[in-house]
Amino acid sequence: MAAHTVYKEPAPLMDRENPLESMMSRFNIAAEILGLDDETYNVLKAPDKQVIVNIPVTMDDGKIHVFEGYRVIHNTILGPSKGGIRYDKNVHLDEVKALAAWMTWKCAVVDIPYGGAKGGIICDPTTMSAGEIERMTRGYTLALKDIFGPDRDIPAPDMGTGPREMAWLMDEFSKTNGMTSPAVVTGKPLVMGGSLGRTEATGRGVMVSALAALKKLGLKPTEVSAAVQGFGNVGSWAAVLLHQQGVKIKAVSDISGAYWNEDGINIDEAIAYKNAHNGRLEGFSGATPMNPDDLLTSAVDVLVPAAVEDVITEHNAHDIKAKLIVEGANGPTSASADPIINEKGIMVVPDILANSGGVTVSYFEWVQNKQGFKWTLEMVTERADRIMSDAFEKVYQTSQKYKIPMRIAAYVVAIDKVAQTYKYRGGF
Repeated sequence: MAAHTVYKEPAPLMDRENPLESMMSRFNIAAEILGLDDETYNVLKAPDKQVIVNIPVTMDDGKIHVFEGYRVIHNTILGPSKGGIRYDKNVHLDEVKALAAWMTWKCAVVDIPYGGAKGGIICDPTTMSAGEIERMTRGYTLALKDIFGPDRDIPAPDMGTGPREMAWLMDEFSKTNGMTSPAVVTGKPLVMGGSLGRTEATGRGVMVSALAALKKLGLKPTEVSAAVQGFGNVGSWAAVLLHQQGVKIKAVSDISGAYWNEDGINIDEAIAYKNAHNGRLEGFSGATPMNPDDLLTSAVDVLVPAAVEDVITEHNAHDIKAKLIVEGANGPTSASADPIINEKGIMVVPDILANSGGVTVSYFEWVQNKQGFKWTLEMVTERADRIMSDAFEKVYQTSQKYKIPMRIAAYVVAIDKVAQTYKYRGGF
């Protein structure tokens, strides 16, 4: 492959590595392995479309505040674009672009007919009333009514959003188009066409990936311990389901801190405590508080980073003791940490594979909405588990074939699928 111009991005994110640069560095390695031609490389590295919108919202005090929102469509060659909407004060265009690209690779790696997208609004939902969040969500939907669509771009929940926001989005889009349009968004409440099994889908995919990886490593679930960073939807479900498989969960953490129990934490008790205490584990008696930074380097066999980006970096990767990392979050490992982890011989089930259970069941929700037919929970979990297992095996075999880490193998599988589709559809 001919040498490419150095990929540069403006205004790096402060205090942490730029997730777009992390994604591109892995993309570049996979492109080299595949011998991707310059034409395909240049098309796949850049998003198809970036939309920036200003959303004026009347706040509860009567003042109008203008929120900045984004929607990045990375690619639509495999089908309509798919990706969550993030409400967070640290939303940054580079981050949204990286997440949109990750969605393209995530959908391709599990072989579902979607492209990748991502959205976000710079806001702090924790300081806003339900009415303010609703008006902002509806304003964002109106601003993007020509972008969204059941066969164009299908949003979903992400950090700071959930079924409530998706219900508002679906309602606003439906009113704008004069017809009820449940397939425009996934992650909806069950009564509005949401899918059974969606809530636990991402955490379940993490569990299925972890079990498949442990098997390859010759380890039994009942003989290993784990630490789960992040006790939100993904982390708590991953912990519950791994615990049910016999894995001893020695450490968990959330926004309030990290907690350790050498004999294993009773996860059901931890979740009951969290639910009774404003979603926080602070004060939980079933474990001892520990330094949150030490969780990542604690003496466990399996590490599940399920919180935010760039928590495993070149600064702490040397100290990781786990034999297996299963990435529940998007981009929890910075590119600079990859060579250190590979050198240590730690197996990594990368984010674009491990946490794609969520988008898989989102796809099932969309299919059910299009069919006007509801599936049972057994149908959803059986089909999702099969897709996750098949995807893991394909990535594992690719890693063996090229003698490359699982992360790069996942990119190779995904990029190869998208590039081949371009060729069959007649290029550009």
